[in-house]
Amino acid sequence: MRNTTFLHIFLIAIILTVIGCGKDPIIPVDEDPEDSLLEIPYEPTNVEIQYPEYTSLILGNSLAIPKMDIPQDNPLTEEGIDLGKHLFYDRLLSADYSMSCSSCHLQRGSFTDNFATSRGVDGISGRRSSMSLFNIGFTNNGLFWDGRSETLEEQALLPVIDEIELHNNWDTVVNRLQKTDLYPEKFRRAFGIEKKSEITKELAAKALAQFQRSIYSFESKFDKYLKGEAVLTDDELYGLEMYVDAPDATDAQCAHCHNLPLMTSDDYFNNGLQEAATLDDFEDLGRGVITGRVQNGFFRAPTLRNIEYSAPYMHDGSLQTLDDVIDHYASGGKESPNKDPLLDDIFLTEYDKEALKAFLLTLSDEAFINDEAFKDPFE
Repeated sequence: MRNTTFLHIFLIAIILTVIGCGKDPIIPVDEDPEDSLLEIPYEPTNVEIQYPEYTSLILGNSLAIPKMDIPQDNPLTEEGIDLGKHLFYDRLLSADYSMSCSSCHLQRGSFTDNFATSRGVDGISGRRSSMSLFNIGFTNNGLFWDGRSETLEEQALLPVIDEIELHNNWDTVVNRLQKTDLYPEKFRRAFGIEKKSEITKELAAKALAQFQRSIYSFESKFDKYLKGEAVLTDDELYGLEMYVDAPDATDAQCAHCHNLPLMTSDDYFNNGLQEAATLDDFEDLGRGVITGRVQNGFFRAPTLRNIEYSAPYMHDGSLQTLDDVIDHYASGGKESPNKDPLLDDIFLTEYDKEALKAFLLTLSDEAFINDEAFKDPFE
């Protein structure tokens, strides 16, 4: 009898314990309420590229800015661009908090750093000059001087882990972003994540790509001329005629590699900067590392827009001024097996050089260089 009573009491105690435990459900670690971002609204605002409408004709042909190719899975939004701008200027992306993307891409330099080659967090210089990011969103044929990245989303992942540049790793960066008061909300508003733990390097790269696609403007004197809002001087107009090989003008051979109106062909060339006896003798193989030996010594033809602000010039920063650049092409360049043959057909007088430079300066967009939309949000 005593054993039966004890058994009944023991069973009742177990039942009450189970019922009592049901009142306080266990919360898994990955469902910590403090990780939730659902109270923050996700209402992204789409951004449309504003393309200029040109009225002037060049050699009888109308001009139009090509439509920017924007990935369907990463449309431009105000919130995405804002997040990308903060990441672009934030030094937490670097190993020691000393540098950001903007350290090598300054707005005043048309998003270059105005050095021949750039130094990273360890004070080590790379072998190439930082490229301008101006109008980079229109690039569809590889990024960097050698075209090794296909998209801005892919490109944005690389400087963080580059040992010469930011010399960090993405696990560290993501951990830092998740712990800040600033970024979880910005990632939520840009991409609709529900928890801080959903911040990823891929989303960071998407935001950086969005900001870079927003870095464009078409308000130079040349654009205003094309829109019928400005008049070129005689020297500037003759420089333009040389640029496009107009009848009765000296052919400067510019537009073959730097097509109007973006002032780049989105392609790669050997512009006679390196001397090489054979295809294997280039000091920097450039595009050839990516595509094969035939393009050894080839490098991207960058946009000439805002060229006034991005000195020094070329992939190695070896030419200090626009005069140096024009003199280089007028000389025919250094010899190598695959040097572009057009270089041997450039013959410029001193006046030709002055007129060509005058035209190139009409590609400057001072309003862009000072635009508040691209300035450091932390200042």
